[in-house]
Amino acid sequence: MNSRGLRSQLKDSVPVAGLCPQGAYGLQDSLRSGFTSIKNELLPSHPLELSEKNFQLNQDKMNFSTLRNIQGLHAPLKLQMEYRAARQIQRLPFLPSSNLALDTLRGSDESIGFEDILCDPAQSEVMGEPHMMIEYKLGML
Repeated sequence: MNSRGLRSQLKDSVPVAGLCPQGAYGLQDSLRSGFTSIKNELLPSHPLELSEKNFQLNQDKMNFSTLRNIQGLHAPLKLQMEYRAARQIQRLPFLPSSNLALDTLRGSDESIGFEDILCDPAQSEVMGEPHMMIEYKLGML
């Protein structure tokens, strides 16, 4: 069975082909998007992998539906507005953002998880030229 047939059987998988921005000559622009990784193109190796990737989204949906049943429609709408406002608070594109306001709203600021220790932005391999990244974010490039 080819990989395309297997990919169509996974209903929750996201196609990876459209995620890489193409440059002027049809190749990936490594300066803006970083280097490609084979890991991103692999199919999920375990059925629970997709569930774990969407854990926070599923948790938010469950919390919003519970909140709607208890307090009415206004409560989840207000909380979603606050989440959206907290997501927009960012540092410059070349500096890592801690998202402390969003963590505080979700109640995850007091817990230490896997991503807090092993996803240290100081050890990240992705660092671009600051002026180019800001111009790209502002739509000047």
